[in-house]
Amino acid sequence: MAKIDTLNLATLGQIFSLNGLYMLGYSWLFGMAIWVTFFGGIIALRALPRHQFGTLQHRTFPVYFVISMALTSFLSAKWVFSHPDVVTYITSPSHADVAQLYALAFAFVCQATNYFAVGPLTSKTMFQRHKLEKEEGKTYDQAGVSAQMKALNARFSSLHGISSLANLGAVIALAFHGLWIAHAGVEGY
Repeated sequence: MAKIDTLNLATLGQIFSLNGLYMLGYSWLFGMAIWVTFFGGIIALRALPRHQFGTLQHRTFPVYFVISMALTSFLSAKWVFSHPDVVTYITSPSHADVAQLYALAFAFVCQATNYFAVGPLTSKTMFQRHKLEKEEGKTYDQAGVSAQMKALNARFSSLHGISSLANLGAVIALAFHGLWIAHAGVEGY
């Protein structure tokens, strides 16, 4: 028969721990990544005119990337603190605890790349394209756009693709970490 716990002030006090905070942080991070990657943008794209959608993405993605980097940094620090063998075996990614740190670090690098480099370049290109659309009186996808518009389209597509791949890489790394902590737990030694 399963052990039955009774809720009281003492047992409620026990649920507040660094491991509990770790799980809340991971849940927030992974849930946010799934929402932003697979749902939020698609809903906004369908609900808003294209220029408003672009402005919304320009404003929300930096917040998403900063929160992602902060949470991933916390998770990484807590992981190393709880799993001191990570420091000893840092160059051995086949060591399970090290692989988890690598996954978190990879997610951080993907989000930092988007925040510091790819995201700003994508936004800059998007706004240049919006401006050129007004000047030419044509949307970016109409026939007969200028060579400058075609170049901006190519640049935007490339940057958007890189950003999407980096974000997807972070989601996959976080899913790997989530599957691991579901299997082995957060607790170190």
